[in-house]
Amino acid sequence: MPEPVEAPVILSNEPGSFAWRVLAERHPALIKKVRDAFPYGPEQHRALDALLAQATDGVIEPLGPGAHDRELWEGWGSGHFGRSWFDVPFLWAESYFYRQLLEAVGYFEVGPWQGIDPFRPFKQAELQTVEAAEELAALDRPVDPAAPDAEDQALLLSALWGNRADLGFRIGAEGDAADAVDSGLVADQSELLWSLLPEGGRGALCLVADNAGRELLPDLILIDHLLNRQRIERAVLHVKPYPYYVSDATTADVIDGLRHLTAAPGAASEVGRRLWAAMGSGRLTVRAHTFSCAPLPYADMPDDLRQEFADATLTLVKGDLNYRRLVGDRLWPASTPFAEPTAYFPGPVAALRTLKSDVIVGLDARTEAALTAEHGQAWRTSGTHGLIQVRSRKDA
Repeated sequence: MPEPVEAPVILSNEPGSFAWRVLAERHPALIKKVRDAFPYGPEQHRALDALLAQATDGVIEPLGPGAHDRELWEGWGSGHFGRSWFDVPFLWAESYFYRQLLEAVGYFEVGPWQGIDPFRPFKQAELQTVEAAEELAALDRPVDPAAPDAEDQALLLSALWGNRADLGFRIGAEGDAADAVDSGLVADQSELLWSLLPEGGRGALCLVADNAGRELLPDLILIDHLLNRQRIERAVLHVKPYPYYVSDATTADVIDGLRHLTAAPGAASEVGRRLWAAMGSGRLTVRAHTFSCAPLPYADMPDDLRQEFADATLTLVKGDLNYRRLVGDRLWPASTPFAEPTAYFPGPVAALRTLKSDVIVGLDARTEAALTAEHGQAWRTSGTHGLIQVRSRKDA
């Protein structure tokens, strides 16, 4: 991707900024949370203490000589080691922090803690909430046969908002800026999205998942709906190859989600059984590519992943981190057309995202002005607003 001067890469060295707060406040709090969630021994405690000191007041250090992916990270982090965490690209620093956290708790090292997800208790807790049960119970409500598209849109919005319970609203494609602010959607190109997935379609969907737990369930339900309505013939669910960013979904989380669905009462159980069968038949596959945990934008994706996305009828990119990687973690002017920073993408691509970071493109001037007038800049990071943006092949 080009590096225009009007869209600088986001760093974390501005005190009080969102990126600065993540490194200076969120990461130290997460280290404590992980430390308290498991009965780690002295070795893990020392390593976590060292990571806390390094990430707050020290400089970036390379992985140890025994790390299986040391050379990979040395390539990804060329020029960053020995510098302050706050002075390198925010996306890289945040990603490397999570890789170092796994190193500290012995996730990759042969021993008793190998393969133990340090974020699993938090993911599991989300699945057991009353709110999660209520959302699954909503699947038992009868569908209005006169408005089948309403179910499509409700499930799409459910996947967008993840753990936001109020899914009854819908903004039309022709809504004005005030409607967008009121509904929480700052951009809605869902009509274009559905045009790429017509009923009777025989194509393939790649869904790049975001969070696990309660937020993964709507993704699974949406995939089942698209398969059941014959809007797609098969789906590929992209997850992380190892724990990442606290709640990002892994294959183990997909299995937990399917088991949770099949054990639920009513329609949710039917969804779970259909998806379980779809995995057995190959209509649904799970992919955990190494690049899914890379501290890089998708513009730098390897050839095999590029080919997979090129072959898909649509790639649906979920969540805030994936959005940052899709458009580039830069301070774009908000009015930058979505098609411009995604022009490199090899096929049609759509983003479903709740806004939790500074990056945003594809807004019209009226919507941005209305949001800023009402919320200042907080609308960019508060998680109270979302978007549906699409770049079809003909846009490229």
